[in-house]
Amino acid sequence: MSNRTKLLIALVLCAAFISVVVYAATKAPEQDIVIHSKDVFKEPKKGPVTFSHTKHKELKCTECHHEYKDGKNVWQEGQEVKKCAECHKLEAQDKVVKLEKAYHDKCQGCHKKLKKEKKKTGPTTCSKCHPGAGDEGEAK
Repeated sequence: MSNRTKLLIALVLCAAFISVVVYAATKAPEQDIVIHSKDVFKEPKKGPVTFSHTKHKELKCTECHHEYKDGKNVWQEGQEVKKCAECHKLEAQDKVVKLEKAYHDKCQGCHKKLKKEKKKTGPTTCSKCHPGAGDEGEAK
């Protein structure tokens, strides 16, 4: 086998490896994300919310993930995903809504929109997202 052929095979294998790594890095996590009340409210109010990426895999990542510049979402799939609380704080700051409102606007807002359109959706009421709250807003 010539050196050119070996080099070509090595390049193809490297490209395939890089493609797999990039795909795996951008794929939504399979595990659920638990959002605790103590991280969203000054005083814990409700039980934690469990968010499933698996149940939301049909959505574009930019439906939830965002980074706004000049009023436009410039975040693209494959870029670093920041935690919501990195930008959204317990209280609104300038044009950035508080964390509680950000979650409710995105999650509950989307579910209510789909329900209005008579499409399959997730919960739209408090108790369906937040199980009964025990001590410090944690689930019993």
